[in-house]
Amino acid sequence: CFEYFADLAQALDGKQRAPVSLPLQTFKSYVLKEPIGVVGLITPWNYPLLMATWKVAPALAAGCTAVLKPSELASVTCLELADVCTEVGLPPGVLNILTGLGGDAGGPLASHPHVDKIAFTGSTETGRKVMTAAAQMVKPVSYGAWWQKSCIVFEDVDIDKAAEWSLFGCFWTNGQICSATSRLLVQESIAKEFLERLVTWASNIKVSDPFEEGCRLGPVVSQGQYAKIKKFISTAKSEGATILFGGGRPKHLEKGFFIEPTIIIDVNTSMQIWREEVFGPVLCVKIFKTEDEAIELANDSHYGLAGAVLSKDSERCKRMMEAIQAGVIWVNCSQPCFCQAPWGGTKRSSFGRELGEWGLENYLSVKQVTEYISDEPWGWYPSPSKL
Repeated sequence: CFEYFADLAQALDGKQRAPVSLPLQTFKSYVLKEPIGVVGLITPWNYPLLMATWKVAPALAAGCTAVLKPSELASVTCLELADVCTEVGLPPGVLNILTGLGGDAGGPLASHPHVDKIAFTGSTETGRKVMTAAAQMVKPVSYGAWWQKSCIVFEDVDIDKAAEWSLFGCFWTNGQICSATSRLLVQESIAKEFLERLVTWASNIKVSDPFEEGCRLGPVVSQGQYAKIKKFISTAKSEGATILFGGGRPKHLEKGFFIEPTIIIDVNTSMQIWREEVFGPVLCVKIFKTEDEAIELANDSHYGLAGAVLSKDSERCKRMMEAIQAGVIWVNCSQPCFCQAPWGGTKRSSFGRELGEWGLENYLSVKQVTEYISDEPWGWYPSPSKL
């Protein structure tokens, strides 16, 4: 990510003074792109160094100075980043790491009069607080939230391949990822067979200490998050859903915040487990009959970060990618992410885009420069010398 944005930074000078086509030959106009100023970067705990890098790299490449406030649950790697920046000779004050709780550090950063922009990734609740604080100074905010995403599996898929992608889309990094496709929609005609294969695949996932060879599911981040996920599962059961697989602590792990990969069926769209973000290794499954029904279910949310479509029918995939209201669509896969491609959502999921050229634009201010190039006077007022 740093190398990619370094390349964009080198190319930025060559794009300065890009001409603007005008209808009058007596003027010429061009655009300058300048650093937006001092930026406040507020990042979540789930990918502490990566999420910081997504913001720090383009901010520095644009020529901004930055104050990074990492999550209080995972700030050590960001402090290590500060040490690295010192070692490579980044001038003092260009990147500043500010640790602390949200109310003590993030809030004052968002409302500070000398901070020109805020870039935030985290929960919707915290996002509201950040935007409220920034609004007092009328400063721009780029924002990314966590919320439900859907993976749609059609009847023509390779069952095993689709089962693996469905599990990977939700269970990778313990489901603690803003783009986790935790709502699985399966076409009715293959639902029974698909769910059986899903359970077979899930039962082979190695849950262990992450330092163990072959670990594919480790503990969740904290005791608080562990309790929250367990409460989601118990509430789903009380509301009438069925735990098809998992739902508890792995029998071989007596200590640590470990939760089995969990698959829940018999879910309706009014249930908490379907409407709210679990942010853990919990996959909710709903059956659909038609393409239109799948689209309606996928779009039934105030949020729209990402979605996945699994089908061998390329025309169907094209229709679905156009119909699903999300900023990122994966076809026959889930969760690939490249720093060259834009990242962000629709509706209440985010404002703006990170990564790619769009990520650099977040930290640049566009200045129009227009010159009058004619030798003739403008001639709007009568010349005093001719009166």
